Amino acid sequence: MSNEKNGPRVAVVLKGWPRLSETFIAQEIAGLEARGVALELWSMRHPTDKARHPVHDRVAAKVVYLPEYLEDDRRRVLSAWLKARHLPGYAAARAKFLADYRRDRSANRVRRWGQALVLAVELPDTIERLYAHFLHTPASVTRYAATMRGLPWSVSAHAKDIWTSEPWDVSEKLAECAWLVTCTKVGLQRLKELAPDPGKLRLVYHGLDFAHLPPPPASRPSRDGSDPADPVVILSVGRKVEKKGYEDLLNALASLPAALHWRFEHVGAGDLSDALKAQAASLGLADRCLWHGAQPQKAVFAALARADLFVLASKKAADGDQDGLPNVLMEAAHQGLPLVSTQAAAIGEFVEDGETGLLVPPAAPRELGLALARMIADPPLRQRLAQRAGEVVRTRFSYEAGVEWIASALQGRTGESTASARAAE
Repeated sequence: MSNEKNGPRVAVVLKGWPRLSETFIAQEIAGLEARGVALELWSMRHPTDKARHPVHDRVAAKVVYLPEYLEDDRRRVLSAWLKARHLPGYAAARAKFLADYRRDRSANRVRRWGQALVLAVELPDTIERLYAHFLHTPASVTRYAATMRGLPWSVSAHAKDIWTSEPWDVSEKLAECAWLVTCTKVGLQRLKELAPDPGKLRLVYHGLDFAHLPPPPASRPSRDGSDPADPVVILSVGRKVEKKGYEDLLNALASLPAALHWRFEHVGAGDLSDALKAQAASLGLADRCLWHGAQPQKAVFAALARADLFVLASKKAADGDQDGLPNVLMEAAHQGLPLVSTQAAAIGEFVEDGETGLLVPPAAPRELGLALARMIADPPLRQRLAQRAGEVVRTRFSYEAGVEWIASALQGRTGESTASARAAE
């Protein structure tokens, strides 16, 4: 792979940089740079995480932060507006914004217009393309700015942005973008239903960059939950938000037979932290639950190494938000952990019940508890499922093919026609 920067210079528009919960984005950006794509990162928010993953330090691109709230940098926004009015595509971009605002009269919509003004004015003349990560707010900012500057733009769609965006918003963005990649079959199908030209859409799994992952442990203890001094360690990694199903998971843990001895560990931050700790206490589980909070990648893999099984209780949230295919499931499988999860979103595209893990219906604590009990008490089952899941990860979920396609598209090597980006089936 060449490290020489060639082809179009690309501005990548992000929700925030860096973010511990979006390792897959950092991994892609590092991979694009390694393939010679010259990038600049434009972040809509300043970082809130105190730590960084090693992959963030491999990224050399300059980072520019847009004003997160317009009132915080009124002079910058006003200056951008005065200059943007002279851009050739300003009138067209303003018309798009006003049409959107008539259907979405929110402060968020106004904020995206203000951020787009700043982006359009401050983009260097060397930028030849914009590329947004997430189809909702980052793509809105990107769409307005690209229109003002007369530049092509593309987008990577993930999960929440697909399922919680208004259909009209998605359809209009899909009509205008040069191409779109998304990371699950179920997400692709939803977007194809809304796309005026489904040929622009392509399935690109995030996958894993195996070269930068620690090797899995050579072996794991055969704990079976019978020894109170040596309990089975159950691990989950994910944000404490509704769609991750941690309320269901705690209820499932509370249903486990008293004869089984286990300890639950969690890695991740989120708004439900206090509520989940209170729930654990009310269920009598507080002394068996360890909440680590947000952690850098090294600590995450240390937790994976000491665990006996991995669980993720994903479900659809009340507002429609749901997971795609969480990378952490693939990371756990790569580390040799057996998986217990739910038949939610795109998880079934990787985890096959009885073959690469155990799957239960979402929002079903009883069934989840039965699956956990089965895994806890059966070390040979854990070993068999973990071995198969690891094989599937290594053979089907390397990130190399996906990032190579994106690099080619961003450098113009795949062309701009819809025929060049045929949707994967």
